[in-house]
Formats: sequence, C-alpha cells, structure tokens
Amino acid sequence: MSGNSSPSASAQLCYENVTGSCVKTPYSPGPRLILYTVFAFGAVLAVFGNLLVMISILHFKQLHSPTNFLIASLACADFLVGVTVMPFSMVRSVESCWYFGRSFCVFHSCCDVAFCYSSLFHLCFISIDRYFAVTDPLVYPTKFTVSVSGICIGVSWVLPLVYSGTVFYTGVNDDGLEELSSALNCIGGCQIVVNQDWVLIDFLSFFLPTLVMIILYSNIFLVARQQAKKIETIGGKTGSSSTSYKSRVAKRERKAAKTLGITVIAFLISWLPYSIDSLIDAFMGFITPAYIYEIFCWCGYYNSAINPLIYALFYPWFRKAIKVIVSGQVFKDNSSTVNVFSEQT
Repeated sequence: MSGNSSPSASAQLCYENVTGSCVKTPYSPGPRLILYTVFAFGAVLAVFGNLLVMISILHFKQLHSPTNFLIASLACADFLVGVTVMPFSMVRSVESCWYFGRSFCVFHSCCDVAFCYSSLFHLCFISIDRYFAVTDPLVYPTKFTVSVSGICIGVSWVLPLVYSGTVFYTGVNDDGLEELSSALNCIGGCQIVVNQDWVLIDFLSFFLPTLVMIILYSNIFLVARQQAKKIETIGGKTGSSSTSYKSRVAKRERKAAKTLGITVIAFLISWLPYSIDSLIDAFMGFITPAYIYEIFCWCGYYNSAINPLIYALFYPWFRKAIKVIVSGQVFKDNSSTVNVFSEQT
C-alpha cells in the first residue's frame, strides 16, 4: 500500500515506496546543520586527538612506560569510537534513519559497547597503577612493569570484545522481547533492544569497575595528602638529597594521579546518565524519548574526544610532542629521542 501514499507521507519515510520502511522525523535545516557540525567536530577530535596521543607515546622513547602504554591503548579505544561508531551514529541521530544495512547495525552496536567497556577497563587498571605509584612510589617500578601493563591491556580488549560479540551475535540480548525488536527494526532502523537480565549485567559491569576506581582514587588523594605533609616535615628537618629525591618522585606521581583522576571523572560524568537511563528504561517499558536517548549516547561518545584535551591541558610533554609531530620534525632521524619533558621533576 505504500505506493498509494501521498508525496508528503512518502517524504517522511526512510525509504520511499518501500513497504515496512521506518518513519523519518527529520530536523529543519538550521538545527540539522548545527547537529551535524557538533557531532562531526566530536568525531574529528576523537580521531585526530587520540591519534596524536598514540603517536606521541609510541614514537618518543622517553614516554615508554607502563602507565603511558595503558594511556595509549585507552586512546586507541577512543580512536576506534571516532572511526567506527560516531560517524554512523551521527547520520542516525540527525536523519533518524539507518542507511547502512542490518548487518552493519549489529556490528556498529557491538563496537559501541565493546569500546565503551574497553575504555572503562583501561581506566580501572590505570587507577590501580596510580594507587601503587602514589602509595609506594619508590617500589612501584618493580611492581607495575611493562609486562604487567601488557596483561592489563590484553584483558581490557579481550573481555569487552568477547562479551559484546557474544551478546549481539547470539541474539540473547532480546530474548523475550522479540515482538518489540521486530516492531522497532523496520527498514531503515537500527535500535538494539536489551532485556532486563542483560541490562542488569551491563549496569553491574559498569558499576563495579566504577566503584573500584572511586575507592582507589579516594585512597590515592588521602595518601598523597599525608605523604606531602610527611615529606615536607622531614625535608624541613634533614634537607638531605635522598629526602629531596623522594619529594620529587612523590610530587610527580601525585600530579599524574590528579590528571588521570580528572580523566576518570570525565568518563563517569559522560557515561553515567546513559547507564542509569538504560537500567531504568528496561524496567519501565522503554519509555525514554528518542531525543533524550540520543543526548545520553552523544554525551558518552564525546568522552572519546575529551581525553586528548585533558592531556593537552595537564601534560606539558603531550603539548611538546604535538609540536614536534605537527611541525614535521617527527620524520627527522633520532626524533624518537627528543626530550619531551620541559622540566625534570
């Protein structure tokens, strides 16, 4: 019967004259342009910002450390969000239609979940790393080695990929919701529904690492404050070189913990609304309006673009590395040995 639809009705379908096409609810030209600009800016920043982070850490030998390898791997997850998730979500959000096929819809959803949890696991391991670095900075290098960092990176990638692939490619996410899933997934739609059991698992998978990070960073800042007072007191009495060295090490680790703590807070602020809404929505009959859902999604996506900005604001070595890369000096011989630290602490 779609062939008998009026032109105005046909214009509101994702695919004109196709039976079973989703209804299209487009924005007017002004808001449409603004949304494309905002979303495209986030995607570009996520791609190129995180690419700079990865190049900086992997190229400059001075930055080869267990913590920085974790940061580079985290940047890789955010980079992949910018490449595989944000551009296609941008079209879906603005056009209210999915033009990339059902198979790619499942793959897109799988990447969305996998890279989000990969970022979360990376941040959780980074918080563990910072805890050891601050509580025992002199022994820390023997505890958190490059091999330990590699294991953490492996876990942060394998578990999310296996989990998301299992959930979406086996179809267990919509068990008991087959009628709703069929109704939502008209031609031109890409809405993955998740039943209450898996939503609860998703929330716990988000909440438990988050709780670990909150506890660890609370302890980190408590210990750091005590350390600073203790070193200041001892240093004032002895003034020895060993005490001065301990003071510099402790100060450096506290600064790194503070910066990465800001990264964790940014992640939680970005993804917590979506996680809470998903949990409530599943138990309330999926009542969240589409535009609210899209806002929560893009708050999470934009986290992938925020991290490089945090590094640029708080890490002088990252700013110097960017100058070397952008100016083309990175292609010179021995550029990997350039001193990217503006000061030794």
